Amino acid sequence: MRSLSRRALLTVLALAVSATAVPQTAVAASAAAPTSPRVYEKAGPHKAVKATGGPAHTLYYPADIASDGTEHPVLIWGNGTNATVDQYEQLFTHLASWGYVVAAANTGQSGSGQEMLAGARYLIAENSRAGSVFQGRIATGKIAAAGHSQGGGGAIAAGADPLVKTTLPIMPGPQGNVNKLHGPAFFVSGQADVVVPAFYVRSRFLACDQVPAVYGQLKGATHFLQGETRDRAIGAITAWLRFHLSGDQNAESVFYGTVSGLDQDDDGWSATERNEKAA
Repeated sequence: MRSLSRRALLTVLALAVSATAVPQTAVAASAAAPTSPRVYEKAGPHKAVKATGGPAHTLYYPADIASDGTEHPVLIWGNGTNATVDQYEQLFTHLASWGYVVAAANTGQSGSGQEMLAGARYLIAENSRAGSVFQGRIATGKIAAAGHSQGGGGAIAAGADPLVKTTLPIMPGPQGNVNKLHGPAFFVSGQADVVVPAFYVRSRFLACDQVPAVYGQLKGATHFLQGETRDRAIGAITAWLRFHLSGDQNAESVFYGTVSGLDQDDDGWSATERNEKAA
């Protein structure tokens, strides 16, 4: 977790390393600056399309998906309690611009995770259906689950399913069991959230010790991600998907390393932490 004691310790360690004989290649690697999560707040190269995905989901995807010849990773999403898909559209269109296919469940009651998993199964079926715009375009082995509030709890519940490779609970409710997650997880809290307080989100992060897990507390953010706090969340979510689903090595240092890009963004993130498997 970011703190003065941690920073002091890092300074001492850095001085100790510089005073010893270290191979030149190691010195060069340690000097490389981590990538800022704000890099991923910029729109990607694709235009976004919004469409109906059967009766239960709204889809967002790159406009050129049928012609670009590549398979696209998937994000399945759960809304907060009684919230609608449209309230999170800024995130979904942004992710589509980066090449992701989003299946957002059309419900404000997604805590079971099953509504979200149905979106993944719909896209997997479309990937094999002749004539579908998604035929041969879905990376069926690269699916992430994310959600906000009750939907964040639903993402944890969905993350227990083998279909889901990584999970992003954003200010999550109590649903799901973090110890059933089998892939990396990124827990996001709000410093000023009184609905799902930051200490509660951190407690869920701390309990998730069987997989690599990262915790980030958005500076000044309420439960409804007001103003620029929403941009900070969108950038970090995009960076997480870019590394864990797309293999973007620049995005790795946003979350991992002695000091990550998330750690260094003091204006955007008031606290950050990694568990032992992510350290």
